[in-house]
Amino acid sequence: MRDIKVKDFITICNAKVLSGDKEEILENFKKDTRDIKEGDTYIGIKGEKFDGNLFFDKAFENGAKACILEDIEIEKSTLEKYKEKIIIVVENTIKAMQEIAKYKRDGYDIPVIGLTGSVGKTSTKDIIASVMSKKYKTLKTLGNYNNHIGVPLTILSLKDHQSAVIEMGMNHEGEIRVLTKIAKPTMCVITNVGTAHIEYLGTRENILKAKLEIIEGMKEDGLIIINNDNDLLHKWYMENKNSKNIMTYGIENQSDIMAKNIRFDDNGSTFELNVDGKKYEVRINVGGKHFISNSLAGICVGIKNDIPMEEIIKGISEFELTKKRMEIKKGINESTIINDCYNANYDSMNAALEYLGITKANKKIAVLGDMLELGKEEKNLHEKVGESVYKNNIDILITVGKASKNIANKAKELGMDEKRIFTYEEKEEAIKKLQNIIEKNDYILIKASNSMHFDEITEKIVI
Repeated sequence: MRDIKVKDFITICNAKVLSGDKEEILENFKKDTRDIKEGDTYIGIKGEKFDGNLFFDKAFENGAKACILEDIEIEKSTLEKYKEKIIIVVENTIKAMQEIAKYKRDGYDIPVIGLTGSVGKTSTKDIIASVMSKKYKTLKTLGNYNNHIGVPLTILSLKDHQSAVIEMGMNHEGEIRVLTKIAKPTMCVITNVGTAHIEYLGTRENILKAKLEIIEGMKEDGLIIINNDNDLLHKWYMENKNSKNIMTYGIENQSDIMAKNIRFDDNGSTFELNVDGKKYEVRINVGGKHFISNSLAGICVGIKNDIPMEEIIKGISEFELTKKRMEIKKGINESTIINDCYNANYDSMNAALEYLGITKANKKIAVLGDMLELGKEEKNLHEKVGESVYKNNIDILITVGKASKNIANKAKELGMDEKRIFTYEEKEEAIKKLQNIIEKNDYILIKASNSMHFDEITEKIVI
């Protein structure tokens, strides 16, 4: 365990301390003044359209004992006003936060599981954290804190934790390299390589390279855990299995940990697992084949951290999803809403539609919006979602947005009754349609990229 003191910013970040005791311990780092509680430390972050450094007054008013600010001039009268507080000025607050987080991480000799992937990062993180918590006091990435700001903030929140599960996201090459060198994972999990962010990286092969950056920060004797059913990860495994410490999981390809005899129902799935010659039954209380895969990743992590299988299985059955990810809600007219509107790409769209397809619904209704950051693959990947709609026997398709019209067009082309397909430009039109057609025991999937704000649709049809 390692405390962060004011003086550490001087030695590590070449900071200037304008006021306050250099021996004071800083904790509970926050970047939003609205989240500040008594004794917290505020970090002013400068973005393209927003400068958090200008709100240090508000942070102090809300109870912050310290503010870390970027390249700012503060009047003598203001310094006098806050002479009992701590004011630290650095050249770049984001870089300072990253460097301090590295220093913080180095003070902990604990299991740190870093994970990345095109789809399923957050749910896999939730599963792994639930499993690890059966043996260790576990810190996990909160919400979508998986970028160059979120990862160091998560590391800085380490206290008396005995393990940590750190999610790492990216849009461009080199971003995970920065994150993994902060988190220094003892294990790395890669859930899959899909099409998310292909607009920026060009090919899935480039996405694979970017995901594999996570290994660069891993301890030398660390373990790499991969989804062996993913085509590119399987190929990489076959090329590296003799030179790296790799553990595999899968449903289809022969792997170290495999799910057998899978049984689905409306509330989740059950499968069999064979570990060291002994059979176990595992229950997941969330629907969808992809959650079986994500659970296998959690099982691998649990086994390698010497957690008893019975406790691993309990952790999987008890895990709770982060909101807006396959979140089941009660809808109007005794319907069921599958709220999966946090984000979307082809792989997650396909997985959600597969789950909708196996439900015992009166009507299976898919409300789908645009998937973003697809570049030249936009039309093709939306059409592939249309194929999935048709293949999974969805009864009613509602699309919102320009790109998602390609979903509707492909479904229609394949033979879906055009009377069951509705395309809209605005969410309000989709809401009105849903309110008129939803009946008892209908299942409604709500899914699109986060910036489409499909949670507004969900809010109008839940009880």
